[in-house]
Amino acid sequence: MTATTTTATTPEDREPRPVGSAPEIEQWRGVSAEGNDDLSTRGTVLLRRRSRALLGDLLRPYHRWIWVLVVAVVLENAARLSVPWMVRRGIDLGVPPLLEGGSARLLYETVGLMAGAVLVQGLSRMFFLRNSGTVGQKVLLELRRRVFKHFQDLDVRFHDRYTTGRVVSRLTSDIDAIMELLANGFDSLVTAALTMVGVGVLLLVLDFRLGAVCLLCFPVLMLLVRWFSRASSRTYRTVRETSALTIVQFIETMTGIKAVQAYRRERRNSEIFTDVAGRYREANIDSFKLVAIFMPSIKLVGNLTIGVVLLYGGHRVIEGDMTVGVLAAFLLYLRMFFEPMQDISQFYNTFQSASSALEKLSGVLEEQPSVVQPARPTPLPNPAGDLHLDHVQFAYAQDRPVLPDLELHIPAGQTVALVGTTGAGKTTIAKLMARFYDPDGGRVTLDGVDLHDLADADLRRAVVMVTQENFMFDGTIADNIAFGKPTATRQEIEDAAKAVGVHGFIAGLPQGYDTDVAKRGSRLSAGQRQLITFARAFLADPAVLILDEATSSLDVPSERLVQRALQTILADRTAVIIAHRLSTVEIADRVLVLEHGRIIEDGSPHELMADAEGRYAALHQAWESSLA
Repeated sequence: MTATTTTATTPEDREPRPVGSAPEIEQWRGVSAEGNDDLSTRGTVLLRRRSRALLGDLLRPYHRWIWVLVVAVVLENAARLSVPWMVRRGIDLGVPPLLEGGSARLLYETVGLMAGAVLVQGLSRMFFLRNSGTVGQKVLLELRRRVFKHFQDLDVRFHDRYTTGRVVSRLTSDIDAIMELLANGFDSLVTAALTMVGVGVLLLVLDFRLGAVCLLCFPVLMLLVRWFSRASSRTYRTVRETSALTIVQFIETMTGIKAVQAYRRERRNSEIFTDVAGRYREANIDSFKLVAIFMPSIKLVGNLTIGVVLLYGGHRVIEGDMTVGVLAAFLLYLRMFFEPMQDISQFYNTFQSASSALEKLSGVLEEQPSVVQPARPTPLPNPAGDLHLDHVQFAYAQDRPVLPDLELHIPAGQTVALVGTTGAGKTTIAKLMARFYDPDGGRVTLDGVDLHDLADADLRRAVVMVTQENFMFDGTIADNIAFGKPTATRQEIEDAAKAVGVHGFIAGLPQGYDTDVAKRGSRLSAGQRQLITFARAFLADPAVLILDEATSSLDVPSERLVQRALQTILADRTAVIIAHRLSTVEIADRVLVLEHGRIIEDGSPHELMADAEGRYAALHQAWESSLA
């Protein structure tokens, strides 16, 4: 089932998301409205300031190149703006001598200057496109690196609420929007600004009275641009958000396609996706409507202005008050002036998309992990594996404590099994030991050192947690075994596989350890994937090994094989085993029975079994009955 319920905690990430209860579509609409309409002016300003700060930080290493590119654009536009002036010069000063049988030198000189201007314009354009593309790609590479690294650094609590679809949207469509701005937006903005200012000045210089008549259209144009910028700001933001929602829904559905098909959710998910895609279509239609009003209006104002220039300028030419060359230059400049005005709609689309993307990305980059790394970590060169949970309190929700006050000491080298009903707090204890979460109260120590004070590298080297997910990464079997120790030799990889009893299976494959596991290990059975994750953990050689339902995917023969291997794996290290299969618990030195986050029984498996009235004995009896 693709549906997940997640609430955004930052305004920039309040995008509508699929949910699993009955009124899904209505809930999205409510969340969407909340995410866009209730932002205060101050909040919006802060979002924009934050996104601009991110862009400025990304561009800072290239500030010299940016100034060089600005000079190239200015040079290109100066050369382009000089062409109508040359036309005026050629008509007014170069042609009359020819009509009177004189020299054509001035005309040839003007044509040569025009050719030079065109050449400068072309070379400047080539220089800009080549180097702006290089700078833009470097900026995007740095942004991708930052976002990817930050997603990895953020803790499990963040990823529990931030869906995979949203992560993919950040690194795909949002990055693409910024790429479009860097590729075309900067050029369009500078060109439009230089053209409008340059043409306005040149028109007044050519003929002040006719130039003043042309500039009468400016107030109308400014009103149109102001209206379009305000209307498009909200419309294009909606386009971006509905686009992201479409991506999220598609990815969540495809990621959970097995569950979708198993629970026959295809029809319902299709309805959800149709609604999402329909909202995306409606948002795009709204943007098209804005463009349909804006662009023809600009053209209408431009054509009316050209008509006025022809009438007034033609009349003055007839009266001899103005030359034909000046009138021709006016018409060419007016054409140059209104061309970039028509491109403003596309620029606003690009700008608003990039702004929205920057807001979301800057929001992600400002997310702080709840598991904070120490500024001055305590070194732990040779961890022994002594664990102590000192009056630990923890809750996922404030009104529902999972661990109200847990006191637990596990000496180095001891194998401890945690058993109990679902929700008793077993996995929570394991996650606290691995510091996927920090306790709300109390502390967790390793060899007397608070986990808060350990560097992440030291902690991950000392504590390894194997879960029932048995995740396989793209690559070979050898790559997956060496995941926790990339420098491992082939012999070390094979020794780890032999230790867990999986070498024979791997050696029997056509390509042995070089066999590609395919997508998420789809070429392997669940049990085979689990055994490979055991080999991965054994090769990592931690002081503390946590097995969270790690044998749940194994059949009975494989489980027996693993139980024999566990005797080797768990030797000389601290181990915490969480299992519903009590056959796995039998290898433990000590069993803790948990209920509602409290330890209600503590002893060896044989001692607890001897108490016929005890909770462990009851659980063992229920487990044996289930096997029968």
